[in-house]
Amino acid sequence: MQINQSKDPLHGKTLQIILEQLVGFYGFETLGESIKIKCFIDNPSIKSSLTFLRKTEWARIKVEQLYIKTLPKLKEH
Repeated sequence: MQINQSKDPLHGKTLQIILEQLVGFYGFETLGESIKIKCFIDNPSIKSSLTFLRKTEWARIKVEQLYIKTLPKLKEH
């Protein structure tokens, strides 16, 4: 029996899991420096960031791209 595994690193990852892992690794301050969006800079929280990212496709794409770029470091960590 062969199991087909997705090659997409985002497969099975919710936006919340992605954000929590990035915040755990970088912290909001570094995230705000990497991706200049207000929800990472001004009184940041997971909840407010998720609300913004779910409504704003360009910001969500930047977060997903950073997650993919950071994935090898997350696996080492």
